[in-house]
Parts: sequence; C-alpha cells; structure tokens
Amino acid sequence: MITSIGSRAAVPARPGAPNPVLDVVVPVYNEEVDLGPSVRRLHAHLAEHFPYPFRITIADNASIDGTPAVAEALTVELPEVRVRHLSAKGRGRALRAAWSASDAPVLAYMDVDLSTDLAALLPLVAPLISGHSDVAIGTRLARTARVVRGARREVISRTYNLLLRGTLAVRFSDAQCGFKAIRADVARELLPLVQDTGWFFDTELLVLAQRAGLRIHEVPVDWIDDPDSRVDVVATAVADLRGIGRLGRALLTGALPLAELRAQLGRAPLAAPPQQAPAGLPRQLVRFAAVGVVSTCAYLLLFTLTRGALGAQPANLLALLLTAVANTAANRRLTFGIAGRRHVTRHHVQGLLAFALGLALTSGSLAILHAATTPDRAVELAVLLAANLAATALRFTLLRLAMHHHP
Repeated sequence: MITSIGSRAAVPARPGAPNPVLDVVVPVYNEEVDLGPSVRRLHAHLAEHFPYPFRITIADNASIDGTPAVAEALTVELPEVRVRHLSAKGRGRALRAAWSASDAPVLAYMDVDLSTDLAALLPLVAPLISGHSDVAIGTRLARTARVVRGARREVISRTYNLLLRGTLAVRFSDAQCGFKAIRADVARELLPLVQDTGWFFDTELLVLAQRAGLRIHEVPVDWIDDPDSRVDVVATAVADLRGIGRLGRALLTGALPLAELRAQLGRAPLAAPPQQAPAGLPRQLVRFAAVGVVSTCAYLLLFTLTRGALGAQPANLLALLLTAVANTAANRRLTFGIAGRRHVTRHHVQGLLAFALGLALTSGSLAILHAATTPDRAVELAVLLAANLAATALRFTLLRLAMHHHP
C-alpha cells in the first residue's frame, strides 16, 4: 500500500489506557552503579512531563556484574519498568530485540548515562505521536544545540558525519547521538533489513529510512559528555568504516529493496504547484515586457552608479551580469510558469548565453560609439537603451525556446 504524506495516523490520546504509547529502551552492559539512579531519574521525568502511558525497557547486553539484579529490582520498584536479558553483547542487537517485542506505537532509546537533557524527550517523540514524522533524532551538531565535550570527541563526531555525507549522501546531521525514536510501524519494516548489531546500527537504520522516503525529525539537544564512557573509540571507528563500506556496496548493487520500501512507507511527493503564467504567447510577452522594464531600469541604474569608478565597459559588464541572473529567475517563474529547482541550472546557463549575446550587442554599440565620437552621458545611455531593447528581444526568443523544451 502506498502511503501518502497526509495518511500517517496519529497516536490517539488515551491518558487512561494501560498500553504504553511510548517505550523507552535503555541498553546497558555492566552498569550496576549508574543503572538505578538513571532509570529512576528517567521514570520521574516521564511521570511528571509525559502526558501518555509509557514504559521503560532495560535491555541488558549480557552483563557479567550486578546489572541484571539491579534491573530486576527496578521492575519491582517501578511498575512501568521492564527488563530483557540478552545472551550476547551489542547495542544494535539489544535495540532490535526490545523494539521488535514492544507493543508501543512509538519506540525510543537513550544511553544509560543520560548525557542528553531529558527536556528534549517530548519534542523528540511528539512528531511521531502526531504522525508528522517517522523517525526522530537528537542532534548535537545543530547551531542551537548546547554541548559540553572534549575536542577529541567533537572532531571525531563531526568527521564521521562529514564522511557519511560524502559517502552515503545522508541529509541528517548527527548519526551517533544516543537519543532517537521511531514509529513502530516503520520499525517493523526497517529492522529486518538492518544487519549491524553494534554501534553502526543507528546509522544503517537512518540511511534506510532516508532512502525509503521517510521524514526524519531532528531536535537540537543539550548534551554533556560522560567522562566515564566505556566506548572503545578506535574499535568503534573501524567498525563504522566497515559498515559504511558494506552499506555503500548494498546501495550501489541494488541489494536493498529500496523501491518497495519507498512505495510502502515513503511519503508521496507534494503536488506540483499550478503554473504561474499561461503558456500563450500574448500573456508571456506582457509578463516578459514587465520583467524587462524592471531589469532595464535596474541595469541603467547600476551602470550609472558604477560608470565613474569602473569605466564604461566594466560598468556595463557588471550591470548586465547582475541583472541577467535576476532576469532569468524572474522570467522562469513569472513569464514561463516554472517553479521548483528542476532544470534551474540549465535555465540559468541558457540565460547566461543570452547574457553573452546581450553583452556583445551593448559592448559593441559602446565601442562603435566611442570610436566615432566622444559622446556625453545622455547619448551613451540612449545607445545602450537601444542595444538593450535588441538584446531583450533576443533574450525572449532564446528563453522561450529553452523553457518550452525541457523534458
């Protein structure tokens, strides 16, 4: 079934319903010291600020210390807390298991150190609950984010995200922030396709979501680095590079069912806007003439302002170039009714070709005039006006031909 942009169902507001609307997964490995305080703090925040039923799922990644016992005690202490014990390590493996088994319509996860300010949790999941977005991520790289961490971690994070942009053409800003959410109906389709079981899990999931045409919502966060972080940066970086290579090959070879995903999950494109001008020649001429009058006035003004400082020929070049770019953009939209960015580069190149011909006409006219006499400013402007009128007629012919023949 193809899902349109307006058909994402909002999660109904059911304050008294027993089933959770949000399931927050906290993956842990040997966190017997921090687990209790962190889960209690998260629970208190949700109980006070989250207006829907919720659940906290502790995903124990085969801990070998007292973490399992602490987790079980928390389930007794706090009725909204559950625990899942896994027999193998891996954050991705833990998230896949917990999310796949959850009955909540919105799924989230955060790191146990709670480095991200919990005030961002409701803004993170609200667009998923309403149906506006499909995936949500916290970002530490937005201008409005407030981040406290060392220079080494900052450089590594920014380098990794730049690498993702260059290799996998991602458009999201922060793949690694441990603060994300996803709609359960989307997770059911994407999780079987995610191969990584470790730290690259997040990136792979987000790339698939983007390629499937899903909307990824980003929330700038306040984030304080945990100085006791146990992440092996070198090993994680190597694993991420391998993941990028594997995922890149899968995208290039067509091994992933992206077309099917886009048809099933992707948001339909917005309808094309109606043409802003009819295609008939008389109306186009009127609109083109109006744009031409404004452009010519701007050209003469720019030439007059710069003539004294630059000289006649450089001033003509500058004034004609600036007004030619603006003229092409205005005619593209107002005269020929073309909106959006499709073929915009080609149209401007063709507009610059018309500019070059106009430059030849006006510069040639100036050269002939100055070779024949020493004209005053009024005569110079009159000759330029006549040359511009001839260039305008040529421009209309070229632009109409170009913009009526764009497949």
